[in-house]
Amino acid sequence: MPTDPKGRIEPGYDTHIFVCGHERNESASRPSCAKRNSLDLMRQLKLLVKASDMKNIRVQKSGCLDFCEFGTTCVVYPEGTWYSLEDSEAVEELFRCLKEGKISKKHLLEINS
Repeated sequence: MPTDPKGRIEPGYDTHIFVCGHERNESASRPSCAKRNSLDLMRQLKLLVKASDMKNIRVQKSGCLDFCEFGTTCVVYPEGTWYSLEDSEAVEELFRCLKEGKISKKHLLEINS
C-alpha cells in the first residue's frame, strides 16, 4: 500500500478553494475569468497559503463556475462561500480572512437582479 508523500492519513482538506480558470474565446458573448488574470490571482493565493502556517488547505484552478459576469469567481469549501476577486488586494484580504477564520464580506460575490 502506498503512503502519502505529505504524511496525510485520510483524504480531503479542511479548506478547499477553487478559483475559476475558464477561458472563453474572443467571440463569446460572455466574459471569462481567465481573461481577468484569474490564474495569476490563484497563484498569488496559493503562494500566500504555502508560505503561511495554514495546514490542510488546498487552492486550485477550477473549470467554469458560471458567474464570470461578476468578476473572477472563487468559492471556498466546506462553507460554500463565493467571492469575486478583482485584484491582488482582494486576494490578500481573502487570505487574511481565511487565516482568521472569517468571511471576507468586502469581496463576497453579489448578484444584483
